Amino acid sequence: MLRIFKYFKPYVVPLLVAIALLFIQADADLTLPDYMSDIVNVGIQQGGVEHAVPEAMRKSTMEHVALFLSEQEQKEVLAHYRLVKPGTPEAQTEAAKYPAAAKEAVYILTDQSPETIAALEPSLGKAMLLVFGLEKIQQNPEEAKKLMPNMAPRFANLPPNTDLFAVLAMLPAAQRQQISDAMSKRFEAIGGEKAIVQAATRAVKAEYEALGMDTAKIQNRYILRTGGLMLLIALISAIATITVGFFAARIASGVGRDVRHLLFEKVMRFSGAEFDRFSTASLITRATNDITQIQTAIMPLVRLSFYAPLIGIGAVIHALDKSPSMWWTMALAVVILLGLVGLVFSVVIPKFKLIQKLIDKLNLILRENLTGMMVVRAFNRQTVESARFERSNRDLTELNRFVNRVFVIMMPLMMLILNGVMILILWVGAHEVARSTMQVGDMMAFMQYAMQVVFAFLMLSMLFILLPRADVSANRVADVLDTEITVLTPPEPRGFPKAESFTPDIRFERVAFRYPTAEEDVLHDITVRIAAGQTVGIMGTTGSGKSTLVNLIPRFYDVTAGSIALGGVDIREVPLEDLRAQIGYVPQRSNLFAGTVESNLRFANPDADEEAMRRALEIAQAQFIFEHPDGLQAEVSQGGVNFSGGQRQRLTIARALVKDAPIYIFDECFSALDYQTDARLRRALREHLAGRTIIIVSQRVATIKDADKILVLDEGRLICEGPHKALMQTCEVYREIALSQLKQEALA
Repeated sequence: MLRIFKYFKPYVVPLLVAIALLFIQADADLTLPDYMSDIVNVGIQQGGVEHAVPEAMRKSTMEHVALFLSEQEQKEVLAHYRLVKPGTPEAQTEAAKYPAAAKEAVYILTDQSPETIAALEPSLGKAMLLVFGLEKIQQNPEEAKKLMPNMAPRFANLPPNTDLFAVLAMLPAAQRQQISDAMSKRFEAIGGEKAIVQAATRAVKAEYEALGMDTAKIQNRYILRTGGLMLLIALISAIATITVGFFAARIASGVGRDVRHLLFEKVMRFSGAEFDRFSTASLITRATNDITQIQTAIMPLVRLSFYAPLIGIGAVIHALDKSPSMWWTMALAVVILLGLVGLVFSVVIPKFKLIQKLIDKLNLILRENLTGMMVVRAFNRQTVESARFERSNRDLTELNRFVNRVFVIMMPLMMLILNGVMILILWVGAHEVARSTMQVGDMMAFMQYAMQVVFAFLMLSMLFILLPRADVSANRVADVLDTEITVLTPPEPRGFPKAESFTPDIRFERVAFRYPTAEEDVLHDITVRIAAGQTVGIMGTTGSGKSTLVNLIPRFYDVTAGSIALGGVDIREVPLEDLRAQIGYVPQRSNLFAGTVESNLRFANPDADEEAMRRALEIAQAQFIFEHPDGLQAEVSQGGVNFSGGQRQRLTIARALVKDAPIYIFDECFSALDYQTDARLRRALREHLAGRTIIIVSQRVATIKDADKILVLDEGRLICEGPHKALMQTCEVYREIALSQLKQEALA
């Protein structure tokens, strides 16, 4: 995938926006378990009381609390509280919230900022808890054994109805500090200062009840406020998720569109050398299936490659903050998950390259059979070809089934791991809660974070399912995009002379050519001059290099050695567009495009008028188009399969004639014509293309015998050249070919 990341450049801005939204989404999702924990711990267990610093307390409670505060702590606490006495206007105002203020003096917290709460909570929370415990002991002396076992004997010896606080007030400060220290040691064993604060909230709630406050309303208000925040955060997460999905879809479809366009554009500029490297079936697969695989992987790549690590790492951090002692449960789950993912992908990844090769093979077989359907039927090979396709199809199916079976196992195994971890967390967490080292809400939040860690691995495993195959596809597409094109317009091109002074003569100077993967040259030391306006025929045995020679003129390949000059200019020094604008080319294989006859003719010259097209059809002996009910609008199927071979050749010739070029190359394009049509066509070409340079490649002596000059090739070498009569006397190879065809020509 790294090789195609450079095509993400146009989408950097939406990608950065998506990443920012993923951070927001991850932060929101990681915050929700904390709020759930607060609802359970604070909203339910603590009755909605958030901290151990009461917003108001009775004067008597403040006096009791002061017994367990140092002088400095007393000053600090009193500095943040104001005394409201009964009967004052302020008391009447505060009585609406604190009903007890109408009858007794009440201290009200003046600053409820988080900084003030944090400063007062350690000392005030411990003191509130002690006061609450002593009040319970005073109401029920048996509570002394549970709350303060070390001090129980002293409390047990006191007379009934003794005011413990009056007794404590008479004790030296050192003894009161001993009571405070004894309580601190007890709570240190079960959570330290945090446990003291949590326990002190019960004392604060009891004080609120004594003040006449509606504690149920306090609880409901906290739960509704926290629940509302959770809903808001969930809404933010949902909006971020939808927006990220939108951007991910745009990026995926945009990259797929751009890469597909670049691939097609690249292939359109391929020379023959590049086409020799990639088969047609492979290029089709790369332009369709491979790019689809990339596009399919990009969307989850954008969404999960950032989100899953953020969730996984963030969940671990939050979980350890909730309960550091249970880290090993999550570590165990992570180790098992890593082992499972590693094992699965070590088995599956090698299969993806094989899958893409099998798709290429299947595409090749299907394309061959569709193209050669008539041949298959003619030789009664339907059963054999069906079996061939079935073997390839079955191999691909079995491999895909194997890969899918392996991946299908992952989900139940991961769910088994997830449920096992949940049971383990419940078992360990229950013991922690029983020892008062952990709250129920924290255990529930820990479970949520553990689920987020496991689901992060699930998301990454889904990504890993797509990425290996997409990586194979990306490399296949990148191989095409990174291919260096060998036939290019030079950096500083020369132009042909102006039209009026341009002479379409062609010169081959010691030309040699070798195909890129070949070990030997196909053409050897070809030197020949084709004068402007001359008609030249090229003949030779099969494989002698006839088509290769003419393919060098429009630079479908570049010569390996020597040079080719057109109009006195080396063809490698002029722009490809200018060079090919001078040539009307008719290939061996008649290629027609889906559309109409008119659209195919305009392929050569978009500006051609109807008269020019009709004239080209007449010269090419394609009068059958005029007999068709639709005329120039007659439908042409893909490849021209709705026409016969001879009709396709004549339409292809007509298309080249519409171009009205100074040079024409006819490469074995008369082979499907009968001798009479061939003769009429050559006669028409001589009449209408007078003054043009014409090169005709043919195995028929009748087609080229009237040429001004005939080139005879044998094993890539020019062995003879001259007119027909001269070659009959001087060239044995030509004479043998001609004599073998004389009887047929005479009959024609």
